[in-house]
Amino acid sequence: MNQTADHTMSLPRTFELQREKSRSGLPASWPLRADRLQRLRALVSENRAAIASAISDDFGSRSRHETELLEINHVLDGIAHSLRHGRHWMRARRVRAGYKFWPGRAYRLPQALGVVGIVVPWNYPLDLSLGPVNSALAAGNRVMVKLSELTPRFGLLLAELAARYFAPDELAIVNGDADTARQFCALPFDHLLFTGSTAVGHHVMRAASDNLTPVTLELGGKSPVILGPGLSGGADFARAVERIVIGKTFNAGQTCIAPDYVLLPRAQLAQFIACAEQAVQRFYPALASTDDYTSIISDHHFARLQAIVDDALARGGKAWPLSAAGSDASRRRFAPLALSDLASDSRALQEELFGPILPLVVYEQLSEAIAYINARPRPLALYVFDSDPKNIAPVLAQTVSGGVTVNGTLLHVGPDALPFGGVGASGMGCHHGEAGFDTFSHFKSVYRQASLSLLSWLYPPYGRRTELFLKMPKPP
Repeated sequence: MNQTADHTMSLPRTFELQREKSRSGLPASWPLRADRLQRLRALVSENRAAIASAISDDFGSRSRHETELLEINHVLDGIAHSLRHGRHWMRARRVRAGYKFWPGRAYRLPQALGVVGIVVPWNYPLDLSLGPVNSALAAGNRVMVKLSELTPRFGLLLAELAARYFAPDELAIVNGDADTARQFCALPFDHLLFTGSTAVGHHVMRAASDNLTPVTLELGGKSPVILGPGLSGGADFARAVERIVIGKTFNAGQTCIAPDYVLLPRAQLAQFIACAEQAVQRFYPALASTDDYTSIISDHHFARLQAIVDDALARGGKAWPLSAAGSDASRRRFAPLALSDLASDSRALQEELFGPILPLVVYEQLSEAIAYINARPRPLALYVFDSDPKNIAPVLAQTVSGGVTVNGTLLHVGPDALPFGGVGASGMGCHHGEAGFDTFSHFKSVYRQASLSLLSWLYPPYGRRTELFLKMPKPP
């Protein structure tokens, strides 16, 4: 099969090929799964320069180092984690059946689901495609991946590489437009994982429901930052702002878990803006010409960001440029800026920003910040900075979010042992590491009855033994 061709017509055939293979023959053994994971690792490690170049070309400009740090290394670490632990994950998981079922045994047997579909957004095309592929292959599945039409160069490259390292009944890469995506989501997968916006997530779930396909939705939303009242000034405050800024400017803010807005004490507003400007200058001293700062993915998204700023200013908000260099529409370089004094109905406080715009919302008491977050849809990520554990504790206890990094940003997505996923409007289900293996597995409940069993006492005709059994004391 020509993996680089238009896949619209081949979608059903590719799916039927994978489904037939998944339902015939023996389940994938650990040596076979390990071989697939090793080939996936080779695909990435042997072609890392070409991958980084293709992604940069799709964005217009993106640092090779940023792609290495945020995508290539993360994918390779995840594959290594699966290779290290996958055999153990495959084992039957013993459960206690209770004394009434003694001496029988009960356990949960993980089995591959079959064919997994993965729909990938444009912002991290390698990590958000091959990261879930790693989990699906570790669980013994076959995989089809639909890439975004906004990353066509990477899409063609990954299709070519997948065809080189895998048979089409193991891993198939699909490129195409929104119509192709709709056809893809309508296939009767055994599991469908979608990463993208909440709005599109509604459509994906509707399409999957026609086939009763289980879904994992990794969506977005507005991930808040709380600068706590106990954060001391000076170096501690500057360090916190620096970590917020790097979380906001990695990939030019085009990250689903990027800090979306900051809640901070009113008295610290001016200090925050000054420290943020210093951090941007330190990270990107020549923002207009550096290759370290990522371009916005398309003219449409660049215009969207500018419209959000214009809307904020029209409603009485203030803009605080964080770089001496202005934005460059011709190169889609959007300079970082902060917004303050925003109207509550401004687009900056209503929409997921997905760019280097940072709204600042002041509060008087920490309880106000917590209430502000809880009055809005559940975020995918939450960040809290404070030197006093007594201020961190209520934020963790009283807010609900997909994940949290304390005194940092983005880092909770890194460890493979931590599941990654959203809650409510920010998604459902999770993956990464063992959680990813579990997501793409079916756990079959098994009870193995012994030759001798207390349950034989319950066979009819009923009598004294049955009455004694029913009167047995319940365990505490």
